[in-house]
Parts: sequence; C-alpha cells; structure tokens
Amino acid sequence: MTARIVIAVQTVRAFAYGFGAVILGSALAAEGFSAAGVGALFTAMLGGMALMTFAVGRWGDVLGRRRMYISLLAVMGVSGAVYGITAWVPALVLAAITGTMSTDANESGPITSLEQAMLADSPAAERARVFGRYNAAAYLAGSLGALVAAAPQALRSVAPGAPAEQRWLLAFPVLAVACVLLAMRLPRSVEHQAGARRRPLTTSRSSVQRLAALFAVDAFAGGLVVTSFIVFWFKTRYGATTEVMGVTLFFAGLLQAASSIVAGAIAPRLGLINTMVYTHLPSNILLALVPVMPSLGPAIAVLLVRFAISQMDVPARQAFIATLVQPEERTAAAAYTNTARFIGRPAGPTIAGALMQHATVAAPFVVAGVIKSLYDVVVYVAFRSKLPPGR
Repeated sequence: MTARIVIAVQTVRAFAYGFGAVILGSALAAEGFSAAGVGALFTAMLGGMALMTFAVGRWGDVLGRRRMYISLLAVMGVSGAVYGITAWVPALVLAAITGTMSTDANESGPITSLEQAMLADSPAAERARVFGRYNAAAYLAGSLGALVAAAPQALRSVAPGAPAEQRWLLAFPVLAVACVLLAMRLPRSVEHQAGARRRPLTTSRSSVQRLAALFAVDAFAGGLVVTSFIVFWFKTRYGATTEVMGVTLFFAGLLQAASSIVAGAIAPRLGLINTMVYTHLPSNILLALVPVMPSLGPAIAVLLVRFAISQMDVPARQAFIATLVQPEERTAAAAYTNTARFIGRPAGPTIAGALMQHATVAAPFVVAGVIKSLYDVVVYVAFRSKLPPGR
C-alpha cells in the first residue's frame, strides 16, 4: 500500500515539475527577468533543495516522515501559487528556498528523500523493482508534463484572451492538493520509531560519507552536461532546432522510464553494485563519444542510446543505500546522499561553458564521461564487498 501511494504522489508531482520546468522559464522571460536574474532564482531553488534535504536527514524521523511529507507537499502548492501570481523578486526567492520547486521533473530534493526512505522499507527482494517503478513513473509523468506545457502557448495563438503562461503555474496548488490527499492515506507504519536521536547516522556513518563524496563527484560531472546545456551544445555544434531537441528529449524520457523498469528487474539477479556499474560505465563511454559524431543524426542516435542506459543505475543505487544502512538510518542516508548531489552539481554548467569556449567544443562531454567512468570504477572497488552475494 505504501509503495502504491508514494508512486502515485510521485507521478502527480513529476507531472507538475515537468510542466512547471517549461512554463517557468518562459513565464520569467515574459516578465522581463534578465538571464542573471533567472539564474539567481534557479540557484535559490537548488540551494533551498540542499538545505531542506539536509533538514529532512537531520529531523525527518524526529518530526515524523508522514507529517513532514504532507507539509512539504502543501508548501509545494503554496510555492507554485506564488510563482503563478507575482513577479515580486523577494516573494519568488522565498518560495524558491522552500526546496519544493524544481527545475527538473525527476529531482532529488527533500520530498524525494522522504519517498526513498519510505520505499526502502519494502522487502529486500522487491526493493529494486519498487524503485524501478518509482523512477519510471517520474520519467513518464515528467515527459508528459513537458509536452502539455506547450498547450498554453498554442491556446493563446487561437484564443489571445487565454491566461498568460505565468497563470498556468496555478496548476501547482491544485496538483499539490491531490498529492496531499493521497499522502494522507499513508499508513502509520511508514514512521520509523527512531526517537529524538541526536545523531541520525551511527553505524553506517562512514559508509554514507564515502558514498556522499562519490555522488558529489558524479553530480559535478553530470552538471557539465545538464539538459539545457545539451540543447545549447547541439544547436551550436550541429545547428539542431528547438523542435528537434524537444522531440529528442521526449523520447529520451521514454527510454529512461523503460530502462528503470528493466533495471529493477535485473538488479536482483545481477546484484545492486553490478547493475549500477555495468550499466552506468558504458553510458559514460557513449557520452564521451557524442561530440566525435560527424553529423546531427548519428550524434542524436548515440545520445539516445546513452539515455537508454544512463539512468539504470538509479533504482539500484537507491536500493543499495537502503540495504547498506540500518532501517532507522534510511531517512538520513537518503537525504544526505541527495544533498551531496546538490552540492556537486551547480558548478558544472559554468565550467562546461568555459571548457567549450577555451578548450574544445568536445571538452564538456569528454571530461564528463571520463570523470563519471572513474566514479564507476571507484564505486565498484570500494563497495562491491559491502553486501552479501546477489545483493
């Protein structure tokens, strides 16, 4: 029951984030925000997610998973409403630092950390499959939300009196209410009776710290090739149109959803660490090969193949964290490793632009591929013996 409810909430939430990620940028531009202003708001969102995710790790079990989960979902609705009704910068920044707004459909913020902790209580044999369905729902719903985000502009082209794009962000409170109603059905068993522990991580502290450091490195490398930069790079390198990249990224989302299901199915047989590394390492080699393709078609083909396997490590990674730590440490472990990803990611796009401008046009993809490949090797060497065989 818990898994079904959490996946349902994730589906609604990912749709909202996928829809909002497209509408938000366009609405801010229409309100006259500069590139620097928009960048500052997005930075505030990332910073808010990092802070609130840390707070979940520190106090999530003390305050109660269910209570904090419902509260954050409600705040998501309020934050979305703020962006839907005003362009006053202080209000937008305040809404951003709640950590409940996102620039991506499948994020790793405070709400996600609570969901991962609750799903981690699934039986060990089913854990990877549950996380596979959870991530697949996010990819599918997020892709659908991004597609639906084209509707407001299309509507205004035939009905000029239709609401401005900013007002469509008022869908957030409506969707948040649906999420809250679903979350209120969660059983009391989702709570972990850890008590008011001063240190939410004890026996697994060193392992989680090492994992968090590695995840920060992986996130930094991923930050070199974020989605927006990929679109910019393909336009610069191959002259790809926005329409072509939009369709490409939509199919990328479908491939990621399918691969999440496959990863959940093979992880119990192949093993969690093996699934993480054996799928992630080839995808990083493909990432480094994208810029050496001679034309747009082959480059997109390599990129799509890469997307088809690049996220297969995610369900296995989430299940691995849950299996590695004690049950009472799962909320903190999910939150702290997710926080590490936020710390490592923001510097990536700036460095990618500098590499592209001052080194070579291929540099961001090659450097990202190499760093991510090294990450895979280190994870395999450091953690392959941490779980029993087959896990």
